[in-house]
Amino acid sequence: MFKTIIVPTDGSKFAEKAEDVAISIAKNFNGKLVVLHVIDEKLIYPFEVLEDEGKNILKNASKKAEEQGITADTVLIVGDPTHDMSKIVEKTGADLVVIGTHGKTGLEKFLMGSVAENVTKTVEVPVLLVK
Repeated sequence: MFKTIIVPTDGSKFAEKAEDVAISIAKNFNGKLVVLHVIDEKLIYPFEVLEDEGKNILKNASKKAEEQGITADTVLIVGDPTHDMSKIVEKTGADLVVIGTHGKTGLEKFLMGSVAENVTKTVEVPVLLVK
């Protein structure tokens, strides 16, 4: 049913739960898993620090998938995680997005994350929210 599952991750505990669910779905449906990390273009940290963090997050998620017998494609991009998700979903050919309800920054700890909320409004494929 689901051929390509995309899971955006920021390394937060909610994202890690979403990774687990996405891995399980990929395994059950023999689907392709795409793990995505977006380096927020608005952040002022040195790019190298953000890039290293992103690569580490993707490596950990990919390793977790591999331990379950799933090969994960990893994507690291610079952009706006709130507004670019529909384009990313389209380009990867994903037919399911699995995303944590909260991120690890700011008010997103208290309200449904702005990225997750925006994904539910803008992508054309089913979205599974994980909390």
